[in-house]
Amino acid sequence: MFGDYVFEKSSAPYTDKILLLDDDNLNSRANYISVFSAHGFEIVRYTDDLTFRIKYEEKLKTFGEKMAVIAHSEQYIPYDLLIRLTSYIVSLENLFPKLNTTMLKDMDKAGLDLLCATYSKNFNDLRQKHDTEMFLRLEVYSKSNIKAYLKKTVSDLVERANHVSCYSEWFTIAEEKAQIDVMAVQYDVDVDTQEINRLFQQYALIQFGKLSQDIDKVSPVLVSKAMDYMHDHSDKFIVIVMDGMSEFDWKIISNSFKDLQYEKTSIFAMIPSTTSISRQCLLSGKYPSQLLEPWKQSKEKTEFVNCAKDLGYLDSQIGYERGYDVQFGSFVRCGAVIINDVDDMVHAQTQGRLGMFNDITVLANQKKLLKMTQHFLTTGYDVYITADHGNTTCTGIGKLIGTGVEVETKSRRIVVLKDFADKAGLIEKYRLIEYPKYYLPKEYDYLICDVGDSFDIKGIDIITHGGITLDEVVVPFIKIKAVQNNG
Repeated sequence: MFGDYVFEKSSAPYTDKILLLDDDNLNSRANYISVFSAHGFEIVRYTDDLTFRIKYEEKLKTFGEKMAVIAHSEQYIPYDLLIRLTSYIVSLENLFPKLNTTMLKDMDKAGLDLLCATYSKNFNDLRQKHDTEMFLRLEVYSKSNIKAYLKKTVSDLVERANHVSCYSEWFTIAEEKAQIDVMAVQYDVDVDTQEINRLFQQYALIQFGKLSQDIDKVSPVLVSKAMDYMHDHSDKFIVIVMDGMSEFDWKIISNSFKDLQYEKTSIFAMIPSTTSISRQCLLSGKYPSQLLEPWKQSKEKTEFVNCAKDLGYLDSQIGYERGYDVQFGSFVRCGAVIINDVDDMVHAQTQGRLGMFNDITVLANQKKLLKMTQHFLTTGYDVYITADHGNTTCTGIGKLIGTGVEVETKSRRIVVLKDFADKAGLIEKYRLIEYPKYYLPKEYDYLICDVGDSFDIKGIDIITHGGITLDEVVVPFIKIKAVQNNG
Protein backbone atom coordinates (compact mmCIF):
# COMPACT_ATOMS: atom_id res chain seq x y z
CA MET A 1 0.00 0.00 0.00
CA PHE A 2 2.09 3.00 1.17
CA GLY A 3 5.27 1.06 0.47
CA ASP A 4 4.02 0.11 -3.00
CA TYR A 5 3.05 3.74 -3.61
CA VAL A 6 6.54 4.99 -2.71
CA PHE A 7 8.10 2.26 -4.83
CA GLU A 8 6.14 3.32 -7.90
CA LYS A 9 6.63 7.05 -7.35
CA SER A 10 10.38 6.69 -6.92
CA SER A 11 10.85 5.13 -10.38
CA ALA A 12 12.34 2.03 -8.72
CA PRO A 13 10.57 -0.26 -11.25
CA TYR A 14 12.75 1.26 -13.99
CA THR A 15 16.20 1.38 -12.34
CA ASP A 16 18.46 -0.86 -10.30
CA LYS A 17 20.25 1.86 -8.29
CA ILE A 18 18.14 4.35 -6.35
CA LEU A 19 18.79 7.03 -3.73
CA LEU A 20 15.87 7.68 -1.36
CA LEU A 21 16.21 11.01 0.42
CA ASP A 22 13.88 10.39 3.35
CA ASP A 23 13.65 13.96 4.63
CA ASP A 24 10.39 13.33 6.53
CA ASN A 25 11.67 10.11 8.17
CA LEU A 26 8.70 8.27 6.70
CA ASN A 27 10.44 4.91 6.74
CA SER A 28 10.60 4.98 10.54
CA ARG A 29 6.82 5.40 10.54
CA ALA A 30 5.76 3.14 7.70
CA ASN A 31 8.69 0.84 6.84
CA TYR A 32 8.18 1.42 3.12
CA ILE A 33 11.69 0.13 2.45
CA SER A 34 10.48 -3.45 3.01
CA VAL A 35 8.74 -3.23 -0.38
CA PHE A 36 12.04 -2.35 -2.06
CA SER A 37 13.63 -5.33 -0.30
CA ALA A 38 10.82 -7.59 -1.52
CA HIS A 39 11.64 -6.47 -5.08
CA GLY A 40 15.24 -7.59 -4.71
CA PHE A 41 16.91 -4.33 -3.68
CA GLU A 42 19.71 -4.45 -1.12
CA ILE A 43 18.95 -1.80 1.49
CA VAL A 44 21.85 0.52 2.32
CA ARG A 45 21.69 3.20 5.01
CA TYR A 46 24.08 5.95 4.00
CA THR A 47 26.32 7.29 6.79
CA ASP A 48 29.36 8.79 5.06
CA ASP A 49 31.26 8.75 1.77
CA LEU A 50 34.22 6.62 2.89
CA THR A 51 32.14 3.87 4.53
CA PHE A 52 29.85 3.69 1.52
CA ARG A 53 32.74 3.41 -0.97
CA ILE A 54 34.51 0.70 1.01
CA LYS A 55 31.41 -1.48 1.21
CA TYR A 56 29.47 -0.71 -1.98
CA GLU A 57 31.73 0.84 -4.66
CA GLU A 58 31.98 -2.36 -6.68
CA LYS A 59 28.30 -3.15 -6.42
CA LEU A 60 27.45 0.38 -7.52
CA LYS A 61 29.37 -0.24 -10.74
CA THR A 62 27.84 -3.67 -11.38
CA PHE A 63 24.95 -3.72 -13.84
CA GLY A 64 21.86 -5.56 -12.61
CA GLU A 65 22.78 -5.41 -8.90
CA LYS A 66 19.85 -3.72 -7.17
CA MET A 67 20.58 -1.19 -4.44
CA ALA A 68 18.33 1.23 -2.52
CA VAL A 69 20.28 3.81 -0.53
CA ILE A 70 18.47 5.70 2.25
CA ALA A 71 19.83 9.11 3.21
CA HIS A 72 18.80 12.70 3.98
CA SER A 73 19.24 15.77 1.78
CA GLU A 74 21.52 17.47 4.31
CA GLN A 75 24.05 14.62 4.16
CA TYR A 76 27.06 15.14 1.90
CA ILE A 77 26.91 12.77 -1.08
CA PRO A 78 29.63 13.27 -3.74
CA TYR A 79 28.56 14.16 -7.28
CA ASP A 80 30.00 10.98 -8.82
CA LEU A 81 27.75 8.90 -6.56
CA LEU A 82 24.72 11.06 -7.26
CA ILE A 83 24.99 10.59 -11.03
CA ARG A 84 25.05 6.81 -10.63
CA LEU A 85 21.89 6.78 -8.52
CA THR A 86 18.34 7.71 -9.42
CA SER A 87 17.37 10.19 -6.71
CA TYR A 88 13.92 10.63 -5.20
CA ILE A 89 12.95 12.80 -2.24
CA VAL A 90 10.57 10.75 -0.09
CA SER A 91 8.47 13.49 1.48
CA LEU A 92 4.78 14.01 2.13
CA GLU A 93 4.85 17.03 -0.18
CA ASN A 94 6.30 14.97 -3.06
CA LEU A 95 3.99 12.04 -2.50
CA PHE A 96 0.74 13.94 -1.90
CA PRO A 97 1.08 17.33 -3.66
CA LYS A 98 -2.69 17.99 -3.74
CA LEU A 99 -3.05 17.88 0.05
CA ASN A 100 -2.08 20.08 2.97
CA THR A 101 0.81 17.98 4.26
CA THR A 102 0.81 19.52 7.75
CA MET A 103 -2.41 17.57 8.27
CA LEU A 104 -0.58 14.33 7.46
CA LYS A 105 2.52 14.72 9.65
CA ASP A 106 1.21 12.53 12.50
CA MET A 107 -0.15 9.72 10.32
CA ASP A 108 1.09 6.23 11.17
CA LYS A 109 1.54 3.38 8.71
CA ALA A 110 -2.14 2.42 8.76
CA GLY A 111 -3.19 6.01 8.09
CA LEU A 112 -0.76 6.31 5.19
CA ASP A 113 -2.00 3.01 3.78
CA LEU A 114 -5.59 4.26 3.97
CA LEU A 115 -4.57 7.52 2.32
CA CYS A 116 -2.96 5.69 -0.60
CA ALA A 117 -6.17 3.74 -1.18
CA THR A 118 -8.11 6.96 -1.83
CA TYR A 119 -5.60 9.55 -3.03
CA SER A 120 -5.37 8.22 -6.58
CA LYS A 121 -9.13 8.82 -6.98
CA ASN A 122 -8.82 12.50 -6.09
CA PHE A 123 -8.34 15.03 -8.92
CA ASN A 124 -8.96 18.22 -6.94
CA ASP A 125 -6.57 20.66 -5.33
CA LEU A 126 -7.15 20.14 -1.60
CA ARG A 127 -4.18 22.05 -0.23
CA GLN A 128 -6.34 24.27 1.94
CA LYS A 129 -6.38 22.91 5.49
CA HIS A 130 -10.19 22.64 5.59
CA ASP A 131 -10.30 20.77 2.26
CA THR A 132 -7.70 18.23 3.37
CA GLU A 133 -9.48 17.79 6.69
CA MET A 134 -12.77 17.01 4.94
CA PHE A 135 -11.05 14.62 2.53
CA LEU A 136 -9.48 12.72 5.42
CA ARG A 137 -12.75 12.52 7.32
CA LEU A 138 -15.10 11.63 4.45
CA GLU A 139 -12.82 9.55 2.23
CA VAL A 140 -9.66 8.31 3.92
CA TYR A 141 -11.26 7.40 7.25
CA SER A 142 -14.64 6.40 5.90
CA LYS A 143 -15.93 3.12 7.26
CA SER A 144 -16.04 1.55 3.79
CA ASN A 145 -12.38 2.43 3.14
CA ILE A 146 -11.29 1.14 6.53
CA LYS A 147 -13.28 -2.07 6.09
CA ALA A 148 -11.73 -2.75 2.67
CA TYR A 149 -8.27 -1.96 4.01
CA LEU A 150 -8.60 -4.23 7.04
CA LYS A 151 -10.00 -7.09 4.98
CA LYS A 152 -7.05 -6.94 2.57
CA THR A 153 -4.52 -6.48 5.37
CA VAL A 154 -5.80 -9.54 7.25
CA SER A 155 -5.66 -11.60 4.06
CA ASP A 156 -2.07 -10.48 3.40
CA LEU A 157 -1.06 -11.15 7.01
CA VAL A 158 -2.52 -14.68 6.97
CA GLU A 159 -0.55 -15.37 3.79
CA ARG A 160 2.65 -14.18 5.45
CA ALA A 161 1.92 -16.19 8.60
CA ASN A 162 1.57 -19.29 6.44
CA HIS A 163 5.13 -18.85 5.16
CA VAL A 164 7.16 -17.72 8.19
CA SER A 165 10.81 -18.73 7.83
CA CYS A 166 12.30 -16.91 10.84
CA TYR A 167 10.98 -16.34 14.36
CA SER A 168 11.45 -12.56 14.06
CA GLU A 169 8.77 -12.43 11.35
CA TRP A 170 6.24 -13.19 14.09
CA PHE A 171 7.24 -9.97 15.85
CA THR A 172 6.30 -7.93 12.79
CA ILE A 173 3.13 -9.94 12.23
CA ALA A 174 2.09 -9.47 15.87
CA GLU A 175 2.58 -5.72 15.66
CA GLU A 176 0.58 -5.46 12.43
CA LYS A 177 -2.15 -7.72 13.80
CA ALA A 178 -2.41 -5.46 16.84
CA GLN A 179 -2.84 -2.44 14.56
CA ILE A 180 -5.66 -4.25 12.73
CA ASP A 181 -7.39 -5.17 16.01
CA VAL A 182 -7.11 -1.59 17.33
CA MET A 183 -8.52 -0.09 14.13
CA ALA A 184 -11.34 -2.65 14.01
CA VAL A 185 -12.45 -1.62 17.48
CA GLN A 186 -11.85 2.08 16.94
CA TYR A 187 -13.95 2.23 13.75
CA ASP A 188 -16.46 -0.50 14.65
CA VAL A 189 -15.48 -2.86 11.83
CA ASP A 190 -15.99 -6.60 12.27
CA VAL A 191 -12.67 -8.30 11.46
CA ASP A 192 -11.57 -11.80 12.48
CA THR A 193 -7.81 -12.21 13.07
CA GLN A 194 -7.97 -15.52 14.93
CA GLU A 195 -6.54 -17.46 11.98
CA ILE A 196 -3.23 -15.67 12.60
CA ASN A 197 -3.34 -16.83 16.23
CA ARG A 198 -3.99 -20.36 15.05
CA LEU A 199 -1.06 -20.32 12.64
CA PHE A 200 1.25 -19.07 15.39
CA GLN A 201 0.01 -21.81 17.69
CA GLN A 202 0.95 -24.40 15.08
CA TYR A 203 4.39 -22.81 14.76
CA ALA A 204 4.97 -22.67 18.53
CA LEU A 205 4.03 -26.32 19.10
CA ILE A 206 6.89 -27.31 16.79
CA GLN A 207 9.46 -24.51 17.00
CA PHE A 208 9.17 -22.83 20.41
CA GLY A 209 11.64 -25.21 22.04
CA LYS A 210 14.36 -24.12 19.61
CA LEU A 211 14.18 -20.39 20.35
CA SER A 212 16.69 -20.58 23.23
CA GLN A 213 19.38 -21.21 20.60
CA ASP A 214 18.72 -17.89 18.83
CA ILE A 215 20.70 -14.75 19.67
CA ASP A 216 19.74 -11.31 18.40
CA LYS A 217 21.79 -8.15 18.94
CA VAL A 218 18.73 -5.94 18.54
CA SER A 219 16.52 -7.58 21.15
CA PRO A 220 16.33 -10.59 23.46
CA VAL A 221 14.38 -13.42 21.88
CA LEU A 222 12.81 -14.97 25.00
CA VAL A 223 11.90 -13.23 28.26
CA SER A 224 14.51 -15.42 29.97
CA LYS A 225 17.22 -13.51 28.10
CA ALA A 226 15.95 -10.01 28.96
CA MET A 227 18.03 -9.44 32.10
CA ASP A 228 21.26 -10.39 30.34
CA TYR A 229 20.39 -8.12 27.43
CA MET A 230 19.59 -5.09 29.59
CA HIS A 231 22.72 -5.57 31.69
CA ASP A 232 24.86 -5.81 28.54
CA HIS A 233 23.36 -2.68 26.94
CA SER A 234 22.97 -0.31 29.91
CA ASP A 235 25.20 0.74 32.82
CA LYS A 236 22.17 1.71 34.87
CA PHE A 237 18.63 0.58 34.05
CA ILE A 238 15.06 0.13 35.18
CA VAL A 239 12.78 -2.52 33.70
CA ILE A 240 9.08 -1.69 33.96
CA VAL A 241 6.97 -4.84 33.66
CA MET A 242 3.42 -4.06 32.57
CA ASP A 243 1.63 -7.21 33.69
CA GLY A 244 -0.55 -8.53 30.85
CA MET A 245 0.24 -5.79 28.30
CA SER A 246 -0.22 -7.06 24.74
CA GLU A 247 0.86 -5.50 21.47
CA PHE A 248 -2.76 -4.27 21.19
CA ASP A 249 -2.45 -2.44 24.50
CA TRP A 250 0.94 -0.91 23.66
CA LYS A 251 -0.44 0.42 20.35
CA ILE A 252 -2.76 2.58 22.45
CA ILE A 253 -0.39 3.42 25.30
CA SER A 254 2.36 4.44 22.87
CA ASN A 255 0.26 7.44 21.77
CA SER A 256 1.37 9.13 25.01
CA PHE A 257 5.06 8.44 24.24
CA LYS A 258 5.30 10.42 21.00
CA ASP A 259 7.67 13.02 22.46
CA LEU A 260 10.19 10.42 23.65
CA GLN A 261 12.83 8.76 21.49
CA TYR A 262 12.52 5.01 21.87
CA GLU A 263 13.11 1.80 20.00
CA LYS A 264 10.30 -0.74 19.77
CA THR A 265 10.97 -4.42 19.31
CA SER A 266 9.22 -7.54 20.62
CA ILE A 267 9.99 -10.57 22.73
CA PHE A 268 8.49 -14.02 23.32
CA ALA A 269 6.79 -14.63 26.68
CA MET A 270 7.03 -18.11 28.11
CA ILE A 271 4.40 -20.75 27.41
CA PRO A 272 2.14 -21.20 29.29
CA SER A 273 1.70 -17.42 29.27
CA THR A 274 0.89 -17.14 32.97
CA THR A 275 2.31 -14.52 35.33
CA SER A 276 3.91 -16.99 37.74
CA ILE A 277 5.87 -18.63 34.92
CA SER A 278 6.62 -15.86 32.46
CA ARG A 279 7.28 -12.92 34.79
CA GLN A 280 9.55 -14.94 37.01
CA CYS A 281 11.47 -16.07 33.93
CA LEU A 282 11.74 -12.43 32.81
CA LEU A 283 13.11 -11.24 36.15
CA SER A 284 15.25 -14.25 37.00
CA GLY A 285 16.93 -14.99 33.68
CA LYS A 286 15.84 -18.61 34.16
CA TYR A 287 13.73 -21.08 32.26
CA PRO A 288 10.56 -22.36 33.99
CA SER A 289 12.14 -25.69 34.99
CA GLN A 290 14.84 -23.77 36.90
CA LEU A 291 12.48 -21.60 38.98
CA LEU A 292 12.24 -22.06 42.75
CA GLU A 293 8.41 -21.91 42.67
CA PRO A 294 7.17 -22.04 39.05
CA TRP A 295 3.48 -22.09 39.99
CA LYS A 296 3.55 -19.35 42.64
CA GLN A 297 4.84 -15.76 42.77
CA SER A 298 6.07 -15.76 46.35
CA LYS A 299 9.70 -16.12 45.23
CA GLU A 300 9.55 -13.50 42.46
CA LYS A 301 11.54 -10.79 44.26
CA THR A 302 14.07 -13.36 45.49
CA GLU A 303 14.54 -14.63 41.95
CA PHE A 304 15.11 -11.08 40.66
CA VAL A 305 17.59 -10.16 43.38
CA ASN A 306 19.54 -13.40 42.88
CA CYS A 307 19.69 -12.78 39.13
CA ALA A 308 20.93 -9.22 39.65
CA LYS A 309 23.60 -10.44 42.06
CA ASP A 310 24.73 -13.05 39.53
CA LEU A 311 25.13 -10.20 37.03
CA GLY A 312 27.47 -8.44 39.47
CA TYR A 313 25.23 -5.95 41.29
CA LEU A 314 25.49 -5.42 45.05
CA ASP A 315 22.45 -5.50 47.36
CA SER A 316 22.50 -1.70 47.60
CA GLN A 317 22.44 -1.46 43.78
CA ILE A 318 19.28 -3.57 43.34
CA GLY A 319 15.71 -2.26 43.55
CA TYR A 320 12.35 -4.03 43.24
CA GLU A 321 9.06 -2.12 43.66
CA ARG A 322 5.43 -1.99 42.56
CA GLY A 323 3.29 0.93 41.40
CA TYR A 324 3.93 4.26 39.72
CA ASP A 325 5.16 6.26 42.72
CA VAL A 326 8.52 4.54 42.94
CA GLN A 327 11.60 6.20 44.40
CA PHE A 328 14.85 4.26 44.17
CA GLY A 329 17.92 5.22 46.15
CA SER A 330 20.81 6.91 44.37
CA PHE A 331 22.93 3.75 44.53
CA VAL A 332 20.45 1.55 42.62
CA ARG A 333 21.71 0.54 39.17
CA CYS A 334 19.39 -2.41 38.42
CA GLY A 335 15.71 -1.86 39.21
CA ALA A 336 12.41 -3.60 38.45
CA VAL A 337 8.96 -2.02 38.73
CA ILE A 338 5.79 -4.10 38.47
CA ILE A 339 2.58 -2.44 37.22
CA ASN A 340 -0.62 -4.49 37.45
CA ASP A 341 -3.10 -2.09 35.79
CA VAL A 342 -3.44 -3.85 32.42
CA ASP A 343 -3.82 -7.34 33.89
CA ASP A 344 -6.41 -6.04 36.36
CA MET A 345 -8.35 -4.59 33.41
CA VAL A 346 -8.09 -7.89 31.55
CA HIS A 347 -9.57 -9.98 34.34
CA ALA A 348 -12.31 -7.48 35.20
CA GLN A 349 -13.24 -6.91 31.56
CA THR A 350 -16.88 -7.41 30.56
CA GLN A 351 -16.87 -5.54 27.24
CA GLY A 352 -14.24 -7.49 25.30
CA ARG A 353 -11.80 -5.68 23.03
CA LEU A 354 -13.96 -2.55 23.04
CA GLY A 355 -13.74 -2.41 26.82
CA MET A 356 -9.97 -2.90 26.72
CA PHE A 357 -9.62 -0.19 24.08
CA ASN A 358 -11.57 2.26 26.24
CA ASP A 359 -9.82 1.36 29.50
CA ILE A 360 -6.32 1.41 27.99
CA THR A 361 -7.10 4.74 26.30
CA VAL A 362 -7.94 6.20 29.71
CA LEU A 363 -4.69 4.74 31.09
CA ALA A 364 -2.70 6.26 28.22
CA ASN A 365 -4.34 9.67 28.70
CA GLN A 366 -3.48 9.65 32.41
CA LYS A 367 0.20 9.41 31.35
CA LYS A 368 1.23 7.72 34.59
CA LEU A 369 3.57 5.35 32.78
CA LEU A 370 5.03 8.21 30.74
CA LYS A 371 5.66 10.39 33.80
CA MET A 372 7.34 7.55 35.68
CA THR A 373 9.50 6.82 32.64
CA GLN A 374 10.49 10.48 32.31
CA HIS A 375 11.41 10.58 35.99
CA PHE A 376 13.76 7.62 35.62
CA LEU A 377 15.30 9.08 32.45
CA THR A 378 16.06 12.40 34.15
CA THR A 379 17.83 10.53 36.97
CA GLY A 380 20.08 8.82 34.43
CA TYR A 381 18.42 5.42 34.01
CA ASP A 382 17.89 3.69 30.72
CA VAL A 383 14.29 2.47 30.82
CA TYR A 384 12.98 -0.78 29.38
CA ILE A 385 9.22 -1.32 29.20
CA THR A 386 7.95 -4.81 28.53
CA ALA A 387 5.35 -7.36 29.65
CA ASP A 388 5.30 -10.84 31.11
CA HIS A 389 2.50 -11.92 28.75
CA GLY A 390 -0.29 -10.46 26.65
CA ASN A 391 -4.00 -11.25 26.49
CA THR A 392 -6.53 -12.61 24.02
CA THR A 393 -10.27 -12.88 23.44
CA CYS A 394 -11.95 -16.18 24.37
CA THR A 395 -15.33 -17.84 24.78
CA GLY A 396 -16.01 -20.13 27.73
CA ILE A 397 -16.20 -23.87 27.05
CA GLY A 398 -17.22 -24.78 30.60
CA LYS A 399 -15.49 -24.55 33.96
CA LEU A 400 -12.87 -27.08 35.01
CA ILE A 401 -12.89 -27.45 38.78
CA GLY A 402 -10.72 -29.55 41.07
CA THR A 403 -8.50 -30.97 38.36
CA GLY A 404 -4.75 -30.59 38.11
CA VAL A 405 -2.00 -28.91 40.08
CA GLU A 406 -2.89 -25.65 41.81
CA VAL A 407 -1.48 -22.82 39.70
CA GLU A 408 -1.29 -19.25 41.03
CA THR A 409 -2.96 -17.53 38.11
CA LYS A 410 -6.25 -15.94 37.09
CA SER A 411 -5.91 -17.65 33.73
CA ARG A 412 -8.46 -20.20 32.62
CA ARG A 413 -6.54 -21.38 29.57
CA ILE A 414 -4.38 -24.15 31.01
CA VAL A 415 -4.53 -27.16 33.27
CA VAL A 416 -1.36 -28.65 34.77
CA LEU A 417 -1.58 -32.35 35.56
CA LYS A 418 0.48 -34.82 37.55
CA ASP A 419 -0.29 -38.55 37.47
CA PHE A 420 -3.81 -37.82 36.23
CA ALA A 421 -5.60 -40.93 35.04
CA ASP A 422 -7.97 -39.55 32.42
CA LYS A 423 -5.81 -37.07 30.53
CA ALA A 424 -7.10 -38.36 27.20
CA GLY A 425 -10.68 -37.81 28.35
CA LEU A 426 -9.99 -34.17 29.16
CA ILE A 427 -8.32 -33.63 25.80
CA GLU A 428 -11.28 -35.07 23.95
CA LYS A 429 -13.99 -33.36 26.01
CA TYR A 430 -12.54 -29.84 25.82
CA ARG A 431 -10.55 -30.05 22.54
CA LEU A 432 -7.36 -29.38 24.47
CA ILE A 433 -3.82 -29.28 23.14
CA GLU A 434 -1.05 -31.19 24.89
CA TYR A 435 1.91 -28.85 25.12
CA PRO A 436 5.34 -30.44 24.48
CA LYS A 437 6.86 -29.23 27.83
CA TYR A 438 9.42 -26.89 26.25
CA TYR A 439 11.54 -25.45 29.11
CA LEU A 440 8.99 -26.72 31.67
CA PRO A 441 9.28 -29.18 34.58
CA LYS A 442 8.99 -32.62 32.97
CA GLU A 443 7.08 -34.30 35.83
CA TYR A 444 3.87 -32.52 34.80
CA ASP A 445 1.60 -32.64 31.77
CA TYR A 446 0.31 -29.39 30.27
CA LEU A 447 -3.05 -29.17 28.53
CA ILE A 448 -3.85 -25.83 26.94
CA CYS A 449 -7.13 -24.58 25.49
CA ASP A 450 -7.37 -24.14 21.74
CA VAL A 451 -7.45 -20.67 20.17
CA GLY A 452 -10.49 -18.73 21.39
CA ASP A 453 -11.38 -21.18 24.19
CA SER A 454 -11.15 -20.86 27.97
CA PHE A 455 -12.31 -22.77 31.04
CA ASP A 456 -15.08 -20.31 31.85
CA ILE A 457 -18.87 -20.43 31.92
CA LYS A 458 -19.98 -21.90 28.64
CA GLY A 459 -20.72 -19.26 26.02
CA ILE A 460 -19.43 -16.26 27.97
CA ASP A 461 -17.00 -13.95 26.15
CA ILE A 462 -13.94 -12.93 28.14
CA ILE A 463 -10.36 -11.71 27.79
CA THR A 464 -7.65 -13.77 29.45
CA HIS A 465 -4.20 -15.33 28.96
CA GLY A 466 -2.21 -18.50 29.61
CA GLY A 467 -2.30 -20.05 26.14
CA ILE A 468 -0.27 -20.16 22.93
CA THR A 469 -1.76 -17.41 20.77
CA LEU A 470 0.27 -14.62 19.18
CA ASP A 471 -1.73 -12.14 21.31
CA GLU A 472 -0.53 -13.78 24.51
CA VAL A 473 3.02 -14.83 23.65
CA VAL A 474 4.54 -11.95 21.62
CA VAL A 475 4.81 -8.84 23.80
CA PRO A 476 6.41 -5.40 23.35
CA PHE A 477 10.01 -4.72 24.37
CA ILE A 478 10.67 -0.96 24.49
CA LYS A 479 14.15 0.53 24.88
CA ILE A 480 14.43 4.16 26.00
CA LYS A 481 17.95 5.53 26.43
CA ALA A 482 18.58 8.32 28.94
CA VAL A 483 21.28 9.88 26.80
CA GLN A 484 18.83 10.31 23.89
CA ASN A 485 16.11 11.92 25.99
CA ASN A 486 17.98 14.25 28.35
CA GLY A 487 19.08 16.85 25.80
